[in-house]
Amino acid sequence: MSASVDTRTGIAPGILGTIGSTPLIGLDRLSPGRDVKVFAKLEAFNPGGSIKDRVAHSLLAAALHEGELVPGRSTVVESSSGNLAIGLAQLCRFHGLDFIAVVDAHTPRHTLARLRAFGARIEQVCEPDPDSGQYLPSRLRRVRELVATVPGAYWPNQYANPLNPRAHAATFEEVLTAVDGHRVDYLFVATGSCGTLRGCADYIRRHALPTRIVAVDAVGSAIFGSRVACERLIPGHGAAIRPALFHPTDADAVVHVSDVECVRACRALVRSEAIMAGGSSGAVTAAFESFGPRLPSGSVCVLIFPDDGDRYLETIYSDTWVRDTFGADALRESGPAEAVTAP
Repeated sequence: MSASVDTRTGIAPGILGTIGSTPLIGLDRLSPGRDVKVFAKLEAFNPGGSIKDRVAHSLLAAALHEGELVPGRSTVVESSSGNLAIGLAQLCRFHGLDFIAVVDAHTPRHTLARLRAFGARIEQVCEPDPDSGQYLPSRLRRVRELVATVPGAYWPNQYANPLNPRAHAATFEEVLTAVDGHRVDYLFVATGSCGTLRGCADYIRRHALPTRIVAVDAVGSAIFGSRVACERLIPGHGAAIRPALFHPTDADAVVHVSDVECVRACRALVRSEAIMAGGSSGAVTAAFESFGPRLPSGSVCVLIFPDDGDRYLETIYSDTWVRDTFGADALRESGPAEAVTAP
């Protein structure tokens, strides 16, 4: 339960009091027959529906405290594949701040509708960067243009701001509290801005814990250097530019997961656990399945699920979209993802 919640009544003073304290659940049906314990941290239980609510709160609270943001006068401008944009839109509405969300052509209609409902202004980049063929460089260029021209504009910059990883110390601390003193041997974390990866790694190092981190990157991503160059269609993990928060020693191992493996793992979660997870959660699940043979007997594993599947109903959970995008074979169960030891 959030620290802002009255422990006697369970009543939160406002929406900020509902951020964090998300449940940790057992995934007993995911890998039957294996001598490992598997848990999932369900970040979809945050008010905006994703782990990025933690980041949005961290970024805005500090800027408000320092006077860099002034309610009624300031405009927050940020690039996002979707989840952080929703978190910022909700909290900007709460704090009386204007918000411009710089998104791209892969952003789901569900996400755009939520942004509009919170009163956000949407700047949708429809042309990828001509050099890389990716949207992130184009989104960042548009952010810089807006910051230079919009009065009172403020760019939190999730890709470089140390307040991003700092928000995730609580994420892993909640995991440890939930397992009630038992060790966590392996933590599987999707990478994007690298905030969750860096925050959990910093916590583990600071407390000298034995937990090993498996970073889950996308095939075609620049973060850990995928050997395959390809267009990425599933938002939420991987990046076209290596973020400033990236550090190679934050991960003990890396698994690259393709878009189709994300799709299949998401659908497998529905079948086995009745969990409708988002694309990055599917990636983490696929990575766990790939890494499984390397896990020592008796291992305790935690998978961080960043969001749910609502914003993927027209893609991952649409048979028509999957068949048209990846072919009919994509609807069948897949083989393992590609496991790579981190440098």
